[in-house]
Amino acid sequence: MNPFTFNTTPSLVFESGAARRFGAVAGGRLGPSVLFVTDPGLRKLGLCDAAIASLEEKGARVTVFDAVEADPSRATLMKAVEAGKAAGATGIAGFGGGSSLDVAKLAALLIGSGEDLDGAWGVGQAKGPRLPLALVPTTAGTGSEVTPVSIITVGDEEKRGVSSPVILPDIAVLDAELTIGLPPAITAATGIDAMVHAIEAYASRSANNNPLSKMLAREALRLLGANIETAVADGRNIAARGNMLLGSMLAGQAFANSPVAAVHALAYPIGGTFHIPHGLSNALVLPHVLRFNAADAAHLYAEIAADAFPHISREEGAQGRCSAFIEELVALSARVGLPPRLRDVGIGEDALPKMASDAMKQQRLLVNNPREVSEQDALAIYRAAW
Repeated sequence: MNPFTFNTTPSLVFESGAARRFGAVAGGRLGPSVLFVTDPGLRKLGLCDAAIASLEEKGARVTVFDAVEADPSRATLMKAVEAGKAAGATGIAGFGGGSSLDVAKLAALLIGSGEDLDGAWGVGQAKGPRLPLALVPTTAGTGSEVTPVSIITVGDEEKRGVSSPVILPDIAVLDAELTIGLPPAITAATGIDAMVHAIEAYASRSANNNPLSKMLAREALRLLGANIETAVADGRNIAARGNMLLGSMLAGQAFANSPVAAVHALAYPIGGTFHIPHGLSNALVLPHVLRFNAADAAHLYAEIAADAFPHISREEGAQGRCSAFIEELVALSARVGLPPRLRDVGIGEDALPKMASDAMKQQRLLVNNPREVSEQDALAIYRAAW
């Protein structure tokens, strides 16, 4: 067995209604002045109110930063940092989807250490220390509450990442009640995103791919595959919602240690340039990347196929199970209502060459792909997806 390192969030709370007692669960770690990072939609819905009130009841002074947008920009991150500094923040709470959690992670780092963001980009460059950090996901997709990664949009289109165990939070609070109001389309896209995390973690070429990540990826696929359609069709099914949230977290633990690859690398230009939600961006390229990878990774996809789709166990041979797995993923996306092609989300064929060029900037991800991807390969994958 190869040597490996496995890092994750040290404390996890999985409990319906846990956000209502957030102050008791996490307030002691965050100190007397908490910067609460969220987005305007959740604030308007009042979804944050109980968590904020719970912190205040425990004596914390809460400063709310609710300006996080989808695919958050560097400017937004720096505004959050300034808000935290002005408030004398002693701890950071992130509440929302992956965008809010990503901003919270880097706000904790930059306020706590004062280091330069430009020196933190990439793998293992962030040094810390950071402020105490607690994260509460409201979608079942990113797994950001257990990953050492934060993605920020730099300039008009480019996405850059900070990947360092330093930004793993102290505590993650998983409250399925917070996901009940999630619309079907977002439930579908974030659910497929979580499945992508598990698939790419299992097949990652990373030297740190390890038995723990593989085990977690498989259990994530079992939970996600068995519950995504129920969660989309019946959003108030708390059991399905809880299973999706747990599956997303397990997939997050898997890819936090066995990193994702070409699906994500090719998804980033779709989100960065055309502002397509991240989960949908992944879904649009997923089957085409897997078909490309199958030449080298069919045996890996065959091993996990029946975890997500139990009937695939009846298929003959690794190649048969791999092919069935890919086609089932295509069919699943259609059943949960996601558009199947790049043209269906307004991307013109003339945009594909630049997207392929931009995808090549994601070398920190592409190095993990089971099969080497050239710019021409990326363009061919985009054309197949178009």
